Amino acid sequence: MQQRVLPRALTRAQEARRQRVIDAAMELGLEGGYEAVQMRDVAAQAHVAMGTVYRYFSSKDHLLAAALVFWVEQLDARLAQVPARGDVASERVLDVLERALRAMGRQPQLVAAVFASLASPDMAAIECQQQMGAVMDGIIIRAIGEPQPPDHAERTRIIGHVWYSSLVGWVNGWSDMDRVRDELAVAVRLLLPSGLTPNGQSALTS
Repeated sequence: MQQRVLPRALTRAQEARRQRVIDAAMELGLEGGYEAVQMRDVAAQAHVAMGTVYRYFSSKDHLLAAALVFWVEQLDARLAQVPARGDVASERVLDVLERALRAMGRQPQLVAAVFASLASPDMAAIECQQQMGAVMDGIIIRAIGEPQPPDHAERTRIIGHVWYSSLVGWVNGWSDMDRVRDELAVAVRLLLPSGLTPNGQSALTS
């Protein structure tokens, strides 16, 4: 069993070094995918010692999972600058997810690298997975807008699961982006029908 080390607040210089390591991992992943991200190469790319890399990241999967968190946070910041388009919640959610898919589609090697880390049993990587999920939940909830059904958290979580599993299929080569979009559209329209009322029921059946 891995021993959990409690995180300590980083100084500005430490945070800058940690970010350099993440940036280096993303550059290597962008060029060659998961296998191209080797800790020794990351250290050289970031101009830090190997010990520095392991000071911040317990494993390669932890590093890549942290890179995914950073990427999704950057995506969240960009999406927040341009409000979701659409007259109903399902249209707005599909709009932001489509923008996310376009960003990922431009960098398939990097997506493959960071998504591979999500299967890791490393506890630090698992915490990053949870952080990434929370950011995606926030993106979807913001797109849903008001009024939100009382069970919006459950609906959002399921949409997030479909988003993740569909992208895994694309990363592994047994699906394509058109299928990812189709699966997301089906899930979003089932969970957020255009007639959804504030109490979470469809206007057609309430």
